[in-house]
Amino acid sequence: MERPKSERGAAAVEFALVVPLLLLLLLGVIEFGRVFNAQLQLSAAARESVRVMAIQKDPGTAVGAAIAGAPNLRPLLTAGNVLVTPTSCGSTTDVTVTITYSVQLLSGLFGATVPLTGRAVMRCGG
Repeated sequence: MERPKSERGAAAVEFALVVPLLLLLLLGVIEFGRVFNAQLQLSAAARESVRVMAIQKDPGTAVGAAIAGAPNLRPLLTAGNVLVTPTSCGSTTDVTVTITYSVQLLSGLFGATVPLTGRAVMRCGG
């Protein structure tokens, strides 16, 4: 059975209407995945860094551990993104490591960057 001539090309028109929405949805899922992955890496790097600071009591080593803890973010993640407070540990002091990072989005449809923060707190001395 053939379609009437008035319905020819209807599938192509419907496809042309739906494809932009599907591409937008696909780009959104990809961008969300990248941002979520970066947030997970920042949180893990902050936990590793604060553990190193609590045990070794050296802010320089803690900053190095934070940068090493997020290898996929390394080109843009520098020592200037890592804040260790306080810089000295006592037996009852809580140390906090805060890492800030901005994820560059690929498509630009949802903005240029997304600012992220990873934070961890631990008592000095383990």
